[in-house]
Amino acid sequence: MKTVDIKGKAYVEVNERVKFFRNEKAYEGWSLETELLSNENGMCVFKAIVKDNNGNVKATGHAYENEGSTFINKTSYIENCETSAVGRALGMLGIGIDTSIASSDEVQNAMANQGAKSSVKPGIDFDELRLKYSKMTTDELRKEYVTVKTYQGYTDKQKEAVCNIIKKIQESKNG
Repeated sequence: MKTVDIKGKAYVEVNERVKFFRNEKAYEGWSLETELLSNENGMCVFKAIVKDNNGNVKATGHAYENEGSTFINKTSYIENCETSAVGRALGMLGIGIDTSIASSDEVQNAMANQGAKSSVKPGIDFDELRLKYSKMTTDELRKEYVTVKTYQGYTDKQKEAVCNIIKKIQESKNG
């Protein structure tokens, strides 16, 4: 597969992964599906799923994008997000990962965002979140969990704490 050199490391572009998946006999009859999990306040989250010809899930990939975070995201953040999720799902399947699961698109996007101002929230009102999450359905909580896990505005510790709150509320709703 064709690669792009970024800082001395070869990365496969998403279009190359998709072409390989569509043309390789081993994946004949398999499907590649995408789902927009969230699109609120200029932030979207996509999930891509690869299924075999029996409908069994073989790989998934998630992506998060902020509207306006890069030049391309000013007009196409949803499309960019979907493409990134597809690239990750195919990477998790093992396509185009000789040097990295990340695609060239992801790496270039990450590099473009490194210069952006940090939007990490200094503090989180956990009581407010508990109240908000307690009013959500289990499906809404599942989507919120994915959104939190991929949100770039939280530190890793903040993500862990918020995800633990979501898990506990989900468990209480499931019995």
